[in-house]
Amino acid sequence: MNEKVTTCLWFDNQAEEAAEHYVSLFEDGKVLDVARYGEGGPGPAGQAITVRFEIGGRTFTALNGGPAFTFNEAVSFVVDCGSQEEVDRYWAALSQGGAEGQCGWLKDRYGVSWQVVPSVLGRLIGGPDPLASQRAMQAMLGMQKLDIAELQRAYDGG
Repeated sequence: MNEKVTTCLWFDNQAEEAAEHYVSLFEDGKVLDVARYGEGGPGPAGQAITVRFEIGGRTFTALNGGPAFTFNEAVSFVVDCGSQEEVDRYWAALSQGGAEGQCGWLKDRYGVSWQVVPSVLGRLIGGPDPLASQRAMQAMLGMQKLDIAELQRAYDGG
């Protein structure tokens, strides 16, 4: 598949480590190729310049670009989870060494922002019953990792 638009992630010097970490978390993750600095390059010989990898059928490039730029919450990746088990697994793996945020947001150990979201969230906070949706929204606002049963309970009025 030839994707017209892909994502490039700028790391200081952890591109290869980050790519390996990300592909280990997703069943279909794989490193596609690694370009390395040679002798006399701007980086240490043998260090990755870029690492192309794939998760969820999308191609990403991790770039060792130096410390000039860092990640922030203006861009995040959403992980759509079909079960609480998936939410729990991705939340634990992605937040390890990073920082847990509110409403399903976290920063991983590299500073990349992720939203770990149950598939049912849209139905609960955007459902046809505005009062039920508001209760679910209020429940979500009080959470870090999202809890499907709690969100459903709030939606149902319990």
